[in-house]
Amino acid sequence: MKLHFEPNLDFQHRAIDAVVGVFAGQEILRSEFTVEKPRSTPGQGLLTGMVDSGIGVGNLSNTLLPEQIRDNLQRVQLKNGLKPAAEIILDDLNITIEMETGTGKTYVYLRTVFELNRQYGFTKFIVVVPSVAIREGVHKTLQMTEEHFRGLYAGVPIKSFVYDSTKPGQIRDFATSADIRVMVITAGAFRSESFNLMHKSTEKLNDDKPIDLIAGTRPILIVDEPQSVDGGDNGKGRAAMKLMKPLCTLRYSATHVDAHEMVYRLDAIDAYERKLVKQIEIAGLTVQDANNKPYVKFIASKQTKTSVTATVELDVLVGGKLRRKEVPVRDGDDLAQTTKRELYAELRIGEIRGGKGNQLLEVKLPNSEPVFLRPGEAVNGVDLAQLQRQMIRRTILEHLQKEKVLNKRGIKVLSLFFIEQVGDYRRYDDAGTAVRGPVAVMFEEEFKRLAKHPDFAALFKERNSDGDAAAAHNGYFSIDKKNNRWADTDEGNAGGRDAAERAYDLIMKDKEKLLSLDTPLKFIFSHSALREGWDNPNVFQICVLRDISTLRERRQTIGRGLRLCVNQQGQRVRDDGVNVLTVIANESYEEFAEKLQEEIEADTSIRFGVVEEHQFAGVPHIDEHGAPAPLGLAQSQALFAFLKSEKLVDSHGKIDDALRFQLRHNQFKVPEQFDRVQEQVVGILTKLAGKLDIKNAYDDRKAIGTRQVVLEDEAFLALWERIKSKTTYRVAFDNQKLIDECVKGLKLAPPVPRAHIDVAKADVRIDRGGVDTHNVTTAAAAAIDDSGPLPDILTELERRTGLTRKSLARILIDSDRLDDFKANPARFVAIAGEAIDRCKRLAVVDGIKYEKVGDSAWHVQELFVIDELKAHLASCVAATKAVHEWVKVDSNVERTFVEDLEKNSAVKLYAKLPRQFVVHTPLGTYNPDWAIVINTNGTEQLYFVVETKGSSFGDDLRHKERAKIECGKAHFKALSSEHENPAVFAWGKTLEQLMSTHVLGSEK
Repeated sequence: MKLHFEPNLDFQHRAIDAVVGVFAGQEILRSEFTVEKPRSTPGQGLLTGMVDSGIGVGNLSNTLLPEQIRDNLQRVQLKNGLKPAAEIILDDLNITIEMETGTGKTYVYLRTVFELNRQYGFTKFIVVVPSVAIREGVHKTLQMTEEHFRGLYAGVPIKSFVYDSTKPGQIRDFATSADIRVMVITAGAFRSESFNLMHKSTEKLNDDKPIDLIAGTRPILIVDEPQSVDGGDNGKGRAAMKLMKPLCTLRYSATHVDAHEMVYRLDAIDAYERKLVKQIEIAGLTVQDANNKPYVKFIASKQTKTSVTATVELDVLVGGKLRRKEVPVRDGDDLAQTTKRELYAELRIGEIRGGKGNQLLEVKLPNSEPVFLRPGEAVNGVDLAQLQRQMIRRTILEHLQKEKVLNKRGIKVLSLFFIEQVGDYRRYDDAGTAVRGPVAVMFEEEFKRLAKHPDFAALFKERNSDGDAAAAHNGYFSIDKKNNRWADTDEGNAGGRDAAERAYDLIMKDKEKLLSLDTPLKFIFSHSALREGWDNPNVFQICVLRDISTLRERRQTIGRGLRLCVNQQGQRVRDDGVNVLTVIANESYEEFAEKLQEEIEADTSIRFGVVEEHQFAGVPHIDEHGAPAPLGLAQSQALFAFLKSEKLVDSHGKIDDALRFQLRHNQFKVPEQFDRVQEQVVGILTKLAGKLDIKNAYDDRKAIGTRQVVLEDEAFLALWERIKSKTTYRVAFDNQKLIDECVKGLKLAPPVPRAHIDVAKADVRIDRGGVDTHNVTTAAAAAIDDSGPLPDILTELERRTGLTRKSLARILIDSDRLDDFKANPARFVAIAGEAIDRCKRLAVVDGIKYEKVGDSAWHVQELFVIDELKAHLASCVAATKAVHEWVKVDSNVERTFVEDLEKNSAVKLYAKLPRQFVVHTPLGTYNPDWAIVINTNGTEQLYFVVETKGSSFGDDLRHKERAKIECGKAHFKALSSEHENPAVFAWGKTLEQLMSTHVLGSEK
């Protein structure tokens, strides 16, 4: 296979033109210098006063003045909608190009080399990369594009090489050739002995220093992933690059730390929305109902001058339910008290260490040695092997399902697994023989199992599935030179870089072979160190077999599979239905999406839902002379000031819902002087505002007044007189009856699920509004083993329910469900506790008695005036018979009920009762929904308090809510004895139910 390159992609041309445009007006000349040991101080990029033993050819020092470069920069930046440069330092000119992973960044900067040569005569370029992987990738791309560029640029000669300190002849050729020369060097070489050799004179260069020859050429540096090359705060990489005396530095990345002078941006959102990369879906595997061990996970620690605290994840009892949540802890904390669970008895927090790179947490266990945890590590978590097996199984399933479709189209499907360390995949016995690690064993077992599935029979027809399992996967790791074994990659030293280089040969130099359907290898395992530089266009699944909940690695992870796929002819396939990357993660899809958005904001200049004051500078328009031109910075700032003055954005540019509403309803209007660019401005704002849900009637939010005439109506006053009084209650119940009901309730309680892993898959949507998920699908759950010591069930239930141990023992024995307790103790305790609590609530209701509190305790009418002062009219119904002009509704049931009240002529008036109108119950306060006056036969009036939650039987209500309503019913019954025609408490979803049950056929 030979990969094909597309020469006419618009976004790539714009990136190339942006760099070329910075040097507009540069003369096409070349600089020459003699190559020999200097006898005087070098001049302005020229090594002078030398013995004439060879001519060096370098890039011409800028013939442009600083203000010309600045003007060029500003012109390019405004054209591309970027913040324009103020002042520049010509001797340290850094130009930034942001391109999302998978959009052809390497191709773009290599083609930029040819364009800079064609237009300005530049010939000397150095590509600086952060790792061996990227170095090999760049070198491979140079080889693969050789024929492509020869055709585009009429055979312009070019030679590239990888820097090797043992081959000084390459440096002489680089310095003396008049043709294009591209040297590729890793940032690691800056920290090694090999780079030190650059600064030493050598006889092979007639006692010249290699660095002097390189500096004499005034090379253009191309820095690939500068955030990894610069060297962090100490800046070793930056310092080393300055010694090369670059004419300028071009910086390419998707995640810049220092933006410098940005001239082009194709960020993650642009690439995703324009379908320049694969779309993403997340298959999240989460553990459920596995709470039978005292689980402790160390999240992070925080150190101040006076204290050290830690954040841990625990299984906490909250409101009778188990919740896995993060909580703060200190040295000495008793986790049984923190979690309110006896399961954690005698587990305590010990030593806590803070500080960057030194975080540590001691967990003191009963009858055992203490455990020391690093961030992300846990005690008593679900067996990792069980989770990994399910993730591997899901990955193979996704892979084979795509193979069934894509193999027919000549598209090879690849899957990539990230593991924690080499030993998980490959181990060595005492004799040094390589053997499969546990992950490799699991993979082959699951592969063989799915190979026999009838859904995939066609894929394995006439094949030996056992043989396929072994041939289908391989590892991608460094190779230790001493023993020729795989090892964890470490490029922080020369030995590690050498080991990594041997590993990368396996795949980087055989990319085309790996893409062939004739190559059985299709599942690739690597470890967490695999980052930028290894990309294959046909990676369709990425499985993360390690904990990433505390790491910012989601962008790096998905970046390895974002490139659009290719077919067997090496041609790019642009099909939305095909180009989908599935990420199998050990966290929920919601959590993955949320943290992906956090990473995008942290790693890039993207701020979701934010307008910047230069945002409109590049908008094209016709100026006063009738010529096309960008709107410019001053006009853009004026538009931004308008948005702020109208409170459509805040002082930081964050978009308000008011602007979203106007854009959605085509109501946004620019000031008159910007009429000519109305459409373009709306387009930019719509993209920035995103697709967030907003109130449909934002601008209709206003105060809702009361109708005094209704409040003073005799019918309303009569209704209010019947319902305004307050009551007290007392409770009495039969203990034996309670136990009997608890036994019956526990028998009928839901079955107890085993601990299991849920799989939920969702499409990811990335736009200027943020990262969101949709089209959620689920798969069958997989049971896992979460067995642990059985807790003291009577103590647990006594704490939850308040019943005596004797009563609880009778309930448990008579329910015949103790086998469920053995299957999943924590879940059974939760279900039993809830079942008993429900029976207690109903028992309380059965025995409750309400009495009126004298003649001076009542609700006042003014509650209607102070309640619901403002509301969105979209959530209201216009009213003519109600106390308020608009009635706020909380559901479609309430909306229909109000509409029916308004239409029914028998309804004289009604009110939605204020939130402060409450009935006190043993279970908390209860707020009924409606008070209604209904005429019958045109003469008599009936008074109702109506509850519209649930059905008339309360079957679809929670037990607690249902019990509260029963208490409300008892409350109003207690008030009924004072009136010949009392208010009736009614329960139903519709007005029709109310009328048919309580009005039709009434003698009144």
